[in-house]
Amino acid sequence: KLFFTDYGNAAKVERCDMDGMNRTWIVDSKIEQPTALALDLVNKYVYWVDIYLDSVEVVDYQGRKRHTIIKGRQIRHLCGLAVFENYLYTVNSNNLNILRINRYNGTDVQSLARVDNAKEIRVYQKRTQTAVRSHACEVDPYGMPGGCSHICLLSNNYKARTCRCRTGFVLGSDGRSCK
Repeated sequence: KLFFTDYGNAAKVERCDMDGMNRTWIVDSKIEQPTALALDLVNKYVYWVDIYLDSVEVVDYQGRKRHTIIKGRQIRHLCGLAVFENYLYTVNSNNLNILRINRYNGTDVQSLARVDNAKEIRVYQKRTQTAVRSHACEVDPYGMPGGCSHICLLSNNYKARTCRCRTGFVLGSDGRSCK
């Protein structure tokens, strides 16, 4: 799945399949400017920062179990969000501090370091990387991902895929080649 935020005409947090199909709103109320998003892949939770409401909130992948982690002035100007173990990590774009927030109670907020001009944060750790199983977009014997001549996108599960073409090309009737 692909998770993303939008604060155009109607602010929301959404999810869809990797090929863009099955687009679903998972949060569409009491939300104004969701800007940063992070996933807890193990427990299947979506965390986001709303810079208008000065809040960090969470829901499960279906949009249930919503609650606020932290809200208020102390978390103004947040950008970027990452989850690792018991904490959320984010950057305050005003003072360029990296913050660590306890994701279970929101009361333990610590400034860890100051950085220059950061707008995003990621945690890379072996335990956060899921094992890769074989999938529909694996390279075939001819070097084509999923048998697609240009782009292979996973569909609603790891066994299904959709072929797409680069700009200026059209997908052929075989559903794989681009002309």
